[in-house]
Amino acid sequence: MRYSKVSSTAILLVLATASAGCMATAAEIGLTSSMASDDLSCTLPTNCVTTIKNDGMQPLHFNGTAADALGELNATLASFPEAKITRTQDNIVEAVFTTPMGFKDTVLFRVNAAEKKIDFRSRSNFGLYDFGKNSTRMTELSARFAQKRDDSPATK
Repeated sequence: MRYSKVSSTAILLVLATASAGCMATAAEIGLTSSMASDDLSCTLPTNCVTTIKNDGMQPLHFNGTAADALGELNATLASFPEAKITRTQDNIVEAVFTTPMGFKDTVLFRVNAAEKKIDFRSRSNFGLYDFGKNSTRMTELSARFAQKRDDSPATK
């Protein structure tokens, strides 16, 4: 048993050391404050997913009003204990997800009432690679949102 504990510690140390060379802040890779705010594009596809470009992520679709969609989105975000909503403004919702290792990823949602969809971008705040975390998270969030949408009284 002790051997596996040492092995896991060694593996974590190796991964942390190897990924240290892959880490950068937004400023170091040339992101401006406007890019870090309401723009849903991804500067680096290695640490970001978005519904704006066709990279496999689909927007969240909703029935009812934009207010209904925001309510469903907030309820979906509340189902993630690692998520904290940091901003709600007009048709924009911003949340920060904190990974078990303490890394923070910012997810920006933009409600499009006319097209009845919510576009999003999920981006790691630190590092050049996310090892698939943003894609996995947003796939799960999309499934939970669809379930809440399908269970809501507005669809029945």
